[in-house]
Amino acid sequence: MRDDRPTVLIDGFTLDVAALTRLARDPARTRVTLDPQAAGRMKASADLKDRLVDEGAVIYGVTTGFGDSAHRRVSAGRASALQDGLIQFLLTGAGSRCPDEVVRAMIAIRANCLARGVSAARPEVAELLVALLEHDLLPEVPERGSVGASGDLVPSSYLAAALVGEGQVRLRGRTVPAAEALHARGLEPLVLRAKEGLALVNGTSFMTAYAALAVHDAHRLAFAAEVCTALASQALGGNAHHFAAFLGEHKPHPGQVRSASHIHQFLAGSALTGVSAIEDRIGSATAERRIQDRYSVRCAPQVIGVLHDTLAWVEPWVEREINSANDNPLFDTASGEVFSGGNFYGGHIAQAMDSLKVAVAGITDLLDRQLAQVVDEKLSGGLPSNLVPEGGTAHGYKGMQIACSSFAAEALKQAAPATVFSRSTEAHNQDKVSMGSIAARDSRTVVELTAHVTAVVLHALCQAVELRGVDRLSPATKEVWKLVREHVAFLDADRPLDQELDALAGVILSGELEATCHQQTPPDRIDVETADGTRRTVR
Repeated sequence: MRDDRPTVLIDGFTLDVAALTRLARDPARTRVTLDPQAAGRMKASADLKDRLVDEGAVIYGVTTGFGDSAHRRVSAGRASALQDGLIQFLLTGAGSRCPDEVVRAMIAIRANCLARGVSAARPEVAELLVALLEHDLLPEVPERGSVGASGDLVPSSYLAAALVGEGQVRLRGRTVPAAEALHARGLEPLVLRAKEGLALVNGTSFMTAYAALAVHDAHRLAFAAEVCTALASQALGGNAHHFAAFLGEHKPHPGQVRSASHIHQFLAGSALTGVSAIEDRIGSATAERRIQDRYSVRCAPQVIGVLHDTLAWVEPWVEREINSANDNPLFDTASGEVFSGGNFYGGHIAQAMDSLKVAVAGITDLLDRQLAQVVDEKLSGGLPSNLVPEGGTAHGYKGMQIACSSFAAEALKQAAPATVFSRSTEAHNQDKVSMGSIAARDSRTVVELTAHVTAVVLHALCQAVELRGVDRLSPATKEVWKLVREHVAFLDADRPLDQELDALAGVILSGELEATCHQQTPPDRIDVETADGTRRTVR
């Protein structure tokens, strides 16, 4: 029987955020395979390591202890036991277990790291990692315990333990001993050879898994914020000229230009927004519409654009980390040399995630302020208080705004940088650490909270524009309103809303919202001027 599922190739060089996310979230529809050339590179580095050990070479973590014990020699006969002991003493994690999608991404990233063929791990190690993905055997990995220095030693040890048949894994929704799960799938636990335990735990696969998923979802949130801004502009009788191309031509940050262009497209054909400030003033001493909207609408491209431009450098950083040998030491089969260094260090992921969560938190605050405008009768330009028709007993969006304020406040608190809280540890061997795993987990949390905020605001804005008259909406946002109404009804009486918000968050993060908009307004190509005077095309 032919397998037509798209394949994710583990080759050490080409795995990207999109493919990794698809594998992490839709494993049943994704094949995973180890590149044969990668297997050849792995075997060559493992053979080099064995030869050097036989020659009596002193190699960190192979014939020496770990960390501050690197000065202690270990005989070749104890090399395997040394690797087993490494895994055992690192099993010290705490906290909630990682979501399944994070564990899948972590496994794939670790296999991809080893596939570069410089870590001296046999192909069998990567092949078993791939088998875990193919059979969806997911080690139970606690979230807490890493400072991101020698990579994510503690959480990664739970993955390594599963490969040797220890610890717990999730199999078909049940938690079972790893050895039992491997046996049920016809898989043999690894017997670790020299360096292989270190190759499994030493690196940034845990933090990068969180980072990659956060990057993927942040793109969706940026787009959703633009949709919400177009709805807010119409709900509030705003001025579409705030998003004119002319403005971006004279402040050509690509993200700002892109965001304004999207919002402008979404507003095309609307009967609810003003045409221009000049026309509003003709024949009247006072404009019926405000010449300038409040910042949470007018300056939305300047806020959302920061996220677009942050993602423009953060995503390549994350993909570079995915396709790197974040390990130590590394074996050069061409020269026969072994190089000790700091590739395990999570500095780039830490910096990227500290920056990403700040940019995403800015979206949270922006949308929370848009919600505040439409629910407040003093600010909404004639919409009823809390967006419910007068004369009834319904409380409308009162509870929604309370929850939204909470989500936003927590997101803003989580946006504080983790990188500045380095802690010297491990007898001062790890005396400067990245805090990358905490930064990445924080970033993922900010993204999740922002998805909830966006769901609240989308829910409320569709209510607001329905009160204004759906027939007056732009074609693009009318399709958004229809999509939302497939999941939630008009709010005219008090009812539980939590499941509706979960459904809308799913619509946003799944890409369904984006697909709906692109059917009406295909993504355009926008030329912007760069600092050197050349032109650059963005979408």
